[in-house]
Amino acid sequence: MMALILIGGEGTRLRPFTCDYPKPLLPVVNRPFLEYQLENLKRQGVRDVALCTAYKPSLFHRMLGNGKRLGMRLSYAHETRPLGTGGAVKNAHKLLKGTVLILNGDVLHNLDVRAFLAFHRKSRAELSISLTRVKDPTLYGSVVTDASGRIQRFLEKPSWDEITTNTINAGAYLFEPSVFERIPPGIPYSLERALFPHMLEEGARLFAFVSRGYWMDIGTVEKYLQVHLDALAGEAPVRLPARRRGICAERGAKLGRHVEIDAVKGLLVLGQRARVADYARFSGRVCVGPDCVIGRGASLEDCVVLSGARIGDGASLRRCVVGPDCRVGAHALLSEGAALAGGSKVGAYCQL
Repeated sequence: MMALILIGGEGTRLRPFTCDYPKPLLPVVNRPFLEYQLENLKRQGVRDVALCTAYKPSLFHRMLGNGKRLGMRLSYAHETRPLGTGGAVKNAHKLLKGTVLILNGDVLHNLDVRAFLAFHRKSRAELSISLTRVKDPTLYGSVVTDASGRIQRFLEKPSWDEITTNTINAGAYLFEPSVFERIPPGIPYSLERALFPHMLEEGARLFAFVSRGYWMDIGTVEKYLQVHLDALAGEAPVRLPARRRGICAERGAKLGRHVEIDAVKGLLVLGQRARVADYARFSGRVCVGPDCVIGRGASLEDCVVLSGARIGDGASLRRCVVGPDCRVGAHALLSEGAALAGGSKVGAYCQL
């Protein structure tokens, strides 16, 4: 079976970080986010993957190439203008054959692909949608099914009095070849708002499979931070470097003297060649990217610092994201929700 991953979006809700990199290539625990999806597919026997690109396509080619480094075979279908989710799928149709697994490129999950495919075939479905359970379906849109899993109704961002289920579209689909013929070529078209409702109206065999594993859409800065916190807590399907006394240090990382780390409740990840000065303090879950410098006596709690950033002596960071090559001055304060674009400078003693 082949897979197709939709990675053409501009990631506007995750700005400023997506101004320089497409969302699927942003680092999560110091690796491109998309690599975790690809590794999950490889573990389950899916090695042929087509990527639908539109925004900054050359970066995907440069960072992933033909997939050989990952032990996979990657091909690319590029959109010269935005075509929506359905248009992107149709644009890539020539690369695909047989039953195809289609994935949104901004979701981290541990979908059981084999179980999903078995359900799809047992149901004799033309199209199957993976669902996940969430606490608040009003933020997304729920999918209502009967006892067999056949889809009965789509509810887009329903009010609480409309909700009968907390299952939402998880951004993973299985298409039979006939589904591709339903999508008009060369025009913007939506899977979620056009194809799926139209197939339901026509009585096609649409079924839903409830995935019970981890699921997180990294579409906002808050969720981008949260996926790091989940990964460092061992809750997300992310492979961490070897841990020792609360630290996962990659090659060339260096710690100064008397560095304080919460090894019981927290975890510190240090990327390659990252340097931490004397008396720095880390609490909660902190991810520091490659070539970063953390100054003397700096304090970091539940935050992400991306590659090449420098945090000044005595600076304090809490529940924030610092972009690549930023400069945070001595004794500056970055509080909850702060997000610094790459290359930003925060002066000494400033507060955000």
